[in-house]
Amino acid sequence: MPEFKEFKDSATLVAVLAAQVAELLRTGIRARERASLAVSGGSTPVPFFAALSDLPLDWEDVTITLADERWVEPSDAASNERLVRSHLLQNRAALARFVGLKTGAATAAEGESECADHLAEVPRPFDALILGMGNDGHTASLFPEAVRLKSALALDSGQLCMAITPPAAPHERMTLTLPTLLQSRQIILHLVGSEKRAVYEKALTEGPIAQMPIRAVLNQTISPVTVFWCP
Repeated sequence: MPEFKEFKDSATLVAVLAAQVAELLRTGIRARERASLAVSGGSTPVPFFAALSDLPLDWEDVTITLADERWVEPSDAASNERLVRSHLLQNRAALARFVGLKTGAATAAEGESECADHLAEVPRPFDALILGMGNDGHTASLFPEAVRLKSALALDSGQLCMAITPPAAPHERMTLTLPTLLQSRQIILHLVGSEKRAVYEKALTEGPIAQMPIRAVLNQTISPVTVFWCP
């Protein structure tokens, strides 16, 4: 069962989350002389990115990557890499190393091998993984009814990343597979609003993982999960 932390507002949540992630990274650096952080896109993490970017730690020893990416150029407004570069790789965190998922390949499927080579350079287990969740129960780019969802969720898949196309959302995607996501010392699910809480509570009930892929993260015992939520 995930640990659930409720906060009165976003500002309070963001301050505590940024401080906790910074400490996880410092712990990794102390223990292994390097640390890694995997993050998600969307509008929810932007204030967290800004807060974390200004916290003091040895950022030059930190590698940051993404849980998933739309197969668009990094200059595109829909790019998660652009979001991270604009809001997280700033201030003190500008010293961190960034490893993106988008390659020069025309399609995500054609870019899988090169993307995996890049990901292999990121220290794992991740010291922290920050995930979001859609109202349909997706996380990263593990969407309900996506054609390759079963393969991406397979714990024995052997792939670090996988090309996947959501049934409804635009853009082909590259996602970390479930076994890669679970190679994390701490997983944090960052949620805001009553609707997301209702989806989260539904995901805790019994039901098919394919219907709500976030269940694959919530109902596992490989990596600890903490939920940060505010109204």
